[in-house]
Amino acid sequence: MTTPVVNDQLARPLQDLRISIMDRCNFRCTYCMPKEIFGDDHVFLPEEELLSFEEITRAAEQFAALGVKKIRLTGGEPLLRKDVPTLIASLTNIDGIEDIALTTNAVMLPKQAKPLYEAGLERVNVSLDALDTEVFQEMSGRKTKPDAVLSGIDAATEAGLGVKVNMVVRKGVNDQEVIPMARYCKEKGLTLRFIEFMDVGQTNGWDFSQVVSKKELHERVSQIAPLEALEPNYFGEVASRYRYVNSDVEIGFISSVTETFCSSCTRARLSADGKLFTCLFSETGSDLRTIMRNGATDARIREWISAIWEKREDRYSELRTEESARHRKKIEMSYIGG
Repeated sequence: MTTPVVNDQLARPLQDLRISIMDRCNFRCTYCMPKEIFGDDHVFLPEEELLSFEEITRAAEQFAALGVKKIRLTGGEPLLRKDVPTLIASLTNIDGIEDIALTTNAVMLPKQAKPLYEAGLERVNVSLDALDTEVFQEMSGRKTKPDAVLSGIDAATEAGLGVKVNMVVRKGVNDQEVIPMARYCKEKGLTLRFIEFMDVGQTNGWDFSQVVSKKELHERVSQIAPLEALEPNYFGEVASRYRYVNSDVEIGFISSVTETFCSSCTRARLSADGKLFTCLFSETGSDLRTIMRNGATDARIREWISAIWEKREDRYSELRTEESARHRKKIEMSYIGG
């Protein structure tokens, strides 16, 4: 079956699938799980509502048949799900899947990095928004120290996993950490990707005044050493890639607010309970779990996915205004995955 595309104006092949396997986290960060909403008494999804590993694998097989080449497991915190290496091993056997990664806060990597690598995981994307303990705790909503994340990063590299560090930059909260983070990652040889503060979900208090733009971030990091632009690795890559001159260490900028990339987005998202979303800023998803559990054939599932993807008209980042950001009822990132 050929890869579905939309109209010529927004021709976007389906090639990247983000699968949320857990709707909870061991952090409650201000970015996606604010403590005002996700307090200790918050009710998360019961286990029977989560897609099983067998259902996740079957769904991934159908996406692969439609052209998906990259899978990233997300959450919440995906490593809170038991036996994740078992799922990784199943996904690595799917024809057409060329890249499997996992997004994590890294706290559980000292124990899990080696079995994840042995199961076939290729890399981890680690969320780390500050090196300063006070700023880190303000961003994460927990008393955990950044050393716990740094230990997880070390464990991942020692196990053989590739590591990319993601830093969400919020003006007036952690933007003073941009240079320390860049220096640390440069010294460690880690790729650091700065992410503009986005209005995901309904609860992170976003407004444009808190956005530190890609242009400003580039100027700040250039104080360490000059940067040179790199070509994209593939169509639809969301990060603008650079490296320090005379170095192999990369820096990336994900600029969903100031330099949008809706027209080249090739990414679908599957929530932990089996809802398919065609945009990070979606208001609603389509229920794949029910279709699967009602006995749909593989061919029927592929037809269903194709029909949804071919009708997508997502251009939220291109059309965003502060007014629309306040009134659109977007799904929380802890549910849809990063």
